[in-house]
Parts: sequence; C-alpha cells; structure tokens
Amino acid sequence: MIACTNCGRPYPEKGAPHHCPKCGGLFDWKTFPEFDPAQVDDSQPGLWRYRQALSASPLEVAPVSLGEGRTPLVWADCLGQQVAFKCEFANPTGSFKDRGMTVLLSFLKSRGITSALEDSSGNAGASFAAYAARAGIQAGVYVPVAASGPKIQQARAYGAEIFPISGSRADVSRALEAKISGIFNKTAYASHAWLPQNLPGYATAAYEIVEQIGGAPGAVLCPVGQGGFFLGLYRGFVALQRAGVITTLPRMIGVQSRACAPLWTLANAGYSAYGLVMEGPTVAEGIRVRAPLRTAALMRIVESGHGEFLAVDEAEILPGRDQLARRGLYVEPTSAVVWPALAQILPKISAPVVAVLTGSGLKSGQ
Repeated sequence: MIACTNCGRPYPEKGAPHHCPKCGGLFDWKTFPEFDPAQVDDSQPGLWRYRQALSASPLEVAPVSLGEGRTPLVWADCLGQQVAFKCEFANPTGSFKDRGMTVLLSFLKSRGITSALEDSSGNAGASFAAYAARAGIQAGVYVPVAASGPKIQQARAYGAEIFPISGSRADVSRALEAKISGIFNKTAYASHAWLPQNLPGYATAAYEIVEQIGGAPGAVLCPVGQGGFFLGLYRGFVALQRAGVITTLPRMIGVQSRACAPLWTLANAGYSAYGLVMEGPTVAEGIRVRAPLRTAALMRIVESGHGEFLAVDEAEILPGRDQLARRGLYVEPTSAVVWPALAQILPKISAPVVAVLTGSGLKSGQ
C-alpha cells in the first residue's frame, strides 16, 4: 500500500499524482510488497519473473518491458580482495534506471496516462524516454544544459522532446514543477524521485544478487543521489529476510561525491551541517542532488545500524573509472565513485562485497 508520509492519505485509485493532492506530501510504501520465492516465474522475461513482488503494476496489465534485469555479477580484484561488481550498465538503456522505469511506466499505462514529463541529469531521462516510447506515451524530458550529450541524444532518439534548463540540477526540477502546476490534469509528472512505484523494481537487484551469490552479501556499495536505488535495494533485502531466504541483512553503503554529499553530511555531522551543503561541480553528475526527497527514509537505514554513507574526493573519481576499465568494466564517472569508496571501507566490512556499477561509460561525455 502507498500512502502520503505527511497526512497518511492513500494513493488515489485514479490518475497518477506525483505528490499528495491533499497536503502536497511525499508518497511512499506503507507496506512494501512481499517477496515469495515460490512465486518466482522463470518463464517471464528479466525482472518480471518477480511480478508478484511488483504490485505497483496491476497483474492483468501487460508490462512495459525491454528485457531489463538479469544483469551480470562480475568478480574482480580490488586491493587484493575479490569484489563482485553488479553490472547494471547492462540494462537495455545502459543504466539501473530501467529497473524502476519498467514498473513506473507499466503503472502509468495502467492508469491511462498518454503524456508525461520527467526531469533528469541524464540516465533517468533516457530510460524514461525509452519506456515511454515502448508504452506509447508522449514524453518530455527537462535536463540541465550541462548534462552529458550522449544521454540527451539517447532520450531524443526515443522520440522525447528535450527541454534544456540553465542552472543547477535543483533548478531543473523547479522548472518542471512550475510547468506541471499549470497542466496538472493533462500531463503526468513521471518523477523517478517523487513517485514510489519504481522502488519495487529496484528491489529486484537485491533478489538477483542473492541468487547469484547463493546467499546474502556482507556489504553492498552503490552511488547515491536521490537514493531511490539504495532504498529499493535495502527494502529488497529486508523482503528477502522476511521471506526466510536470507537470515542477515548486508551492510548498505551509499557513496557520494564530496562536491555534493548531503546524505554523508547529514549522517556524520547532523542537520546543522546539512544546511551548508553545496551543489558543487562534479564529474559524477548522476549523483549531484542537493536535497534528496527521501532523506528521512534513507536516514532510518543508518539509524537501524544497517547503513552508512561515504564521500569521495573529486580527484579520485576518474582514476577509479580507469581502474574499473582495466578490469573490463567501462562505466561512467558516477558509477566510478564506488572504487575509491572500496579503498576506504574494504578492510572494515565483511565478505562477500558487492559494488553496484550503475551506468555505462559509453553514455559519458568525460
């Protein structure tokens, strides 16, 4: 069940509002979909074999799919230790966003949505455009002027209209929210940050990791901007534990660029320092988010003792990308933040360790 985190209002049975129509609050899962290993259907493509755990999409509606999921888990040496790299760049549009978009666009299609807008620094916009095209939904994507050219070209190739916005990543979101306020009843704001329907899609990466390893990992690292993938992964592991598939939860480690590290700042220095965080320039453009919407839910993972956030220096990111490339893993700079993070944390965490590589280097302008 999805409800407003502020007033408790259930998500409406019609339409696709991105926030609560009553109070403007953020929607989230009040009860996250359960995982039942007996209902995994291997006859279904990709992550849709977990369809019973993707309850945001009605079972009677054919999913909007491009074959996402079942991404490789590749083991490689890191500082003398074997680390498993979850290659999310192998998804159809080249990033982890496809796991969320296949569920989100399936939901929008089930609600009769024919036109939708999204704002993105790149990967989410490209993924949204692809799945909107697959669903027959007219798409528009608001992007920062400085966003990576290949990602914008990719979104445009799928038929989306591109709206470049000057200023910060936050300015892009504000521009789209202002636009949506005037056409609220005509076009959906298919926000990967505001809408929670994508979170069960991200949880499927946890299901796959446990299948591929043959049990629970000791720790999982991934880049964090808005934090939806991190949150979905964690909830996926919790669902597995509740189902009796695993007995312990992995240590969840979110990685940010020090140039824009609100979650790391909040977790380590509190709210007084959080207000001083800047949206500084970084090659890790995909995680340049000054004020993640689901900060409260992310902090609860830290408070539970199951998670933490790290920050890496800008000078470490591109060398990290090069180290991954030398191991045959060509990723964009945003993904590469996990390499210097591993150098920080590897001696302190339990094996097996999984590092998520979120986006392809073929999409980077760097």
